[in-house]
Amino acid sequence: MQQSKHPWYAIRVKPKREKTVHDSLTAKGYESFLPLYLSRRKYGERFKNFHLPLFAGYLFCRFDAADRLPVLKTESLLYILTDGTQLISIPDPEIATLQVAVESKLSIEPHPFLNVGDRVNIAEGPLRDHSGILLQIKDGHRLVISITMLQRSVAVQIDRNWVRPIQP
Repeated sequence: MQQSKHPWYAIRVKPKREKTVHDSLTAKGYESFLPLYLSRRKYGERFKNFHLPLFAGYLFCRFDAADRLPVLKTESLLYILTDGTQLISIPDPEIATLQVAVESKLSIEPHPFLNVGDRVNIAEGPLRDHSGILLQIKDGHRLVISITMLQRSVAVQIDRNWVRPIQP
């Protein structure tokens, strides 16, 4: 079965079952991709390293959409992402970029998706517990946040890791 001709699809799985579903799909002959990152957690006085899914609850798989029943029958698989009527394929270049990033051994970790104009909460740093509007993303690591006070706005540059999007 030639899997590489088929597009990639995002698959939602039960919590903490990503590795099991990945192994099951691979055993069935499908090309499956589960991007992992290294997480260092403190337990008491010691630190332990864990390989955790970059997208908790998701993995990617190539298959023929017309013949998806064997994929859907995989234990702990919840569903394949759709737009409501048809499966949503993930462009090959996006998966390829993600694969290169994971294989590069660069420091990689999940981060909230941010857009210019989003309201954000500052979770760390001297402005902790304040909120603002994202005005600009500079060099991928710095953000310009507008903080409104006294009906005036102040722009400040902060580290990207300090902010969290505010859910509507």
